Amino acid sequence: MPESNFVDYVKIYCRSGKGGRGSMHLRHVKYQPNGGPDGGDGGKGGSVILRGNHNYWTLLHLKYQRHVYAQHGGNGAKAKCHGTNGKDEYIDVPCGTVVYDAETGKYVCDVTYDGQEVVLLKGGRGGLGNFQFRTATNQAPRYAQPGEPMQEMTVILELKLLADVGLVGFPNAGKSTLLSALSSARPKIANYPFTTLEPSLGIVGYHDRQSFVMADIPGIIEGASEGKGLGLRFLRHIERNSLLLFMVPGDTADIKKEYEILLGELRNFNPEMLDKHRVLAVTKCDLLDDELIEMLKATIPDDLPVVFISSVANQGLNELKDVLWRELNSESNKLQEITAEDTLVHRNKDMSRFAAEMKEEGEYGDIEFVDEEDIEDLDDFEYEE
Repeated sequence: MPESNFVDYVKIYCRSGKGGRGSMHLRHVKYQPNGGPDGGDGGKGGSVILRGNHNYWTLLHLKYQRHVYAQHGGNGAKAKCHGTNGKDEYIDVPCGTVVYDAETGKYVCDVTYDGQEVVLLKGGRGGLGNFQFRTATNQAPRYAQPGEPMQEMTVILELKLLADVGLVGFPNAGKSTLLSALSSARPKIANYPFTTLEPSLGIVGYHDRQSFVMADIPGIIEGASEGKGLGLRFLRHIERNSLLLFMVPGDTADIKKEYEILLGELRNFNPEMLDKHRVLAVTKCDLLDDELIEMLKATIPDDLPVVFISSVANQGLNELKDVLWRELNSESNKLQEITAEDTLVHRNKDMSRFAAEMKEEGEYGDIEFVDEEDIEDLDDFEYEE
């Protein structure tokens, strides 16, 4: 089975360049016995810089580039010659990429817009040559500075999709069908759970040639915030969405209870996601008559807009787009986006699940993780020669 091209999680080793050392040289030529110091400075080491690029939408180009090295600075030379500066190494990443330290899980930086440059590792400064240390009382210094050392770090790059509307629902709630009905995206649609194994983006057209971006993530089940199903891996893709569209099938026994379960999973994963605007769409309404729909209206939550739709029968889709557009452009939603840009707080990565995530991504291959508690006495363990 061919491997998916959607890569949203990579681990790479980065190293900046070290600064070149300064030169310790005394000028001595014919007819100038007291030429004095003329050692040049060392060059600056190259830096590792992250750069946002809207032409990329996954981290596939970094999956097999596991080592990034910047160039070292050149050493100084005689005749006050300056060493060459090391070339900076740029890492192009899609917008919405977040960087964590792989050792501690601490948040490092993120890239949110096209052309944004963030210095991940700064190159070392070049050392000064002995020409810089000349004074009236020390006219022939016989020492120079070494260059600053390089910096190195193993980082985790995570992609969080940037979209206007994020679809939230249980498996087989009709998320992929809705995305295919409103946009030109063609996600996989089938009558079994977890058909969607990777997020999909679609551009939904609106009046006067306006549009907004809709993101479909794999279905969420109860306990997804604890690692069950596929929810934990893909829940981060709706953290940056402006609006959350909850989708519950109309043939569900208790719509409000299912909505509360989805809301609880988001709360456990990231409580800040509850501050986003929410819309509830009751799907598969082509299976319901008008009388049953009126009965369902009395059991649904009344604290958010509710739309009854059917993607197959093209029922209520225009009304849904009107509601989504109105919520996206509401003054409270715009104010919330401006505030979030200024006070956006990133959580550190939970390293307790790091080994399981890296094993899932194939980082450690066939290595089997064994807890120390499972080994009764490590001192009695015998190694085969």
